[in-house]
Amino acid sequence: MIPPSFDYHAPDNLEEASRLLLANPEAKLLAGGHSLIPMMRFRLAEPAALVDLRKIPGLSGIREEGGSLCIGAMTRESELEKSDLVQSRYPLLADTTRVIADPVVRNLATVGGNVAHADPGNDHPATMLAYGASFVASGPSGQRTIAASDFFTGPFSTCLEDGEILTEIRVPEAGPGSGGAYQKFERKVGDYAVAAVAVQVQLDGGRIAGAGVALTNVGLTAIQAGAAEAALVGSDGGDAALDAAAQAAAAAADPTDDHRGSADYKRAVVRVLTHRAASSALARAREAS
Repeated sequence: MIPPSFDYHAPDNLEEASRLLLANPEAKLLAGGHSLIPMMRFRLAEPAALVDLRKIPGLSGIREEGGSLCIGAMTRESELEKSDLVQSRYPLLADTTRVIADPVVRNLATVGGNVAHADPGNDHPATMLAYGASFVASGPSGQRTIAASDFFTGPFSTCLEDGEILTEIRVPEAGPGSGGAYQKFERKVGDYAVAAVAVQVQLDGGRIAGAGVALTNVGLTAIQAGAAEAALVGSDGGDAALDAAAQAAAAAADPTDDHRGSADYKRAVVRVLTHRAASSALARAREAS
């Protein structure tokens, strides 16, 4: 199918982009376009205007600064894959990027687009919840920082206000004893997950001092599994703690029956993936101690 007609704008600064969004309530931002353009072609989205962010400088890059890994919203997924910093110090993020769609898509798709699109099937939202990440947004009222736990308000919906644009993702800097893993089960390479689990842990004296557990594509948004986190914190990461976390994560899942499987099947997948992700995250954390 062919999308209906729309206006196209390519501003060269954030202020102009924000003004265009405010002047066109039905406008959509264009980053990589791999989510938006297919929806337009099938007329699942019919924006009156597209505001292309690709000419705006300063919206991409990967660096550690102020206790955070800072990722520009327009950073390509392929840049994360090639980053020695990400691959060596942020294994949860490295795992996640490798299983997003396929190499062709990752060459153009952006990290910020994956987050801001807020598709419950996207991979980065759960990873950012597990990390306890935060997002920087710029808009008419200036700049503000939003916790990942407050950002996702529903399917394809975020707390971004009119005229606001996601500009940066901040992941807490990796320190000694930290490790993470992302486990994704998909029907074929490049597909959305049947279910996926992100786990991040912090060790202190051989015990788990902090944990983040979040789930992909088993609810209306990515789900932070607080009970699973609580089952891990304070433990030595033994089988009993992993089993308890896996059971709690499965209970937190809220899937529906669809062509990828029944709700009961998806909860079982979450249980298995949580155990695997937590085990891998702990092994990596111990290596980093």
